[in-house]
Amino acid sequence: MQERLAIAGSGTIASGLAAVAAAHGEVLLWARSEASADRARAQIRKHCERVPELNGHAERVRIVTDLAELAQASFLVEAVVEDQAHKGALLAELASHTGPDEVIATTTSSLSIAELARASGHPERFVGLHVFNPVPRMELVELAFGPQTRDDVRRRAHELCRALGKTAVEVPDTPGFVVNRLLFPYLFEAVELAVRTGMDPVEVDRCMVLGAGMPMGPLALLDFVGLDVAQAIGDALSLPVPERLRALVREGALGRKTGRGFHSYG
Repeated sequence: MQERLAIAGSGTIASGLAAVAAAHGEVLLWARSEASADRARAQIRKHCERVPELNGHAERVRIVTDLAELAQASFLVEAVVEDQAHKGALLAELASHTGPDEVIATTTSSLSIAELARASGHPERFVGLHVFNPVPRMELVELAFGPQTRDDVRRRAHELCRALGKTAVEVPDTPGFVVNRLLFPYLFEAVELAVRTGMDPVEVDRCMVLGAGMPMGPLALLDFVGLDVAQAIGDALSLPVPERLRALVREGALGRKTGRGFHSYG
């Protein structure tokens, strides 16, 4: 991998991307606090232990808590919470630590690339790099570019995806790109169906796994994504988010990460 990758964020997507990139060289990862750094370190280690081709590479990820250290990178990826204001503020701050040739990217799954590019202050070298969870196992990357993105930046984004062993597909800068634009109406309809009919979530999921060949049922998938994340994506896409899902979020039942969502996890 020719690029030196830096990732601003310490959550699931950031840690998964760092683990994948570590198989190809040193990676910088910024965490907001030492506690966040410790959680990211544990997640990266787990990814590397589970995937044979990543085994032994966790130590290549250097975790820092000072944003200025990310200036050492040539390709900087923002991977924080799916919120326009939060991402925009961080991108503006990150841009002050980049040089004129450093690519700035976001892992947003639903927000406007053009608007985030403007927030960064450098739309000519800005890229939407939507990787999928779990990053070590999911092959697709949705690449979205703004109207001002330079040709060399587009080329470098494609080359980075290839170096990471991913398949990049250029998608339009439209809310949700392709996958989430098509996926979330289906997921939300599954919630509404369960509510309307009183079906057990286990049975709804079983129907789609056994009858449609899905690897995971829709309600289990929402739990895997995180119900808070799903709610944020639905709002960003201007979709009618089911009240049952919103109620679970208010209760703090966010899916797998909290042990309870539409299903319970022991």
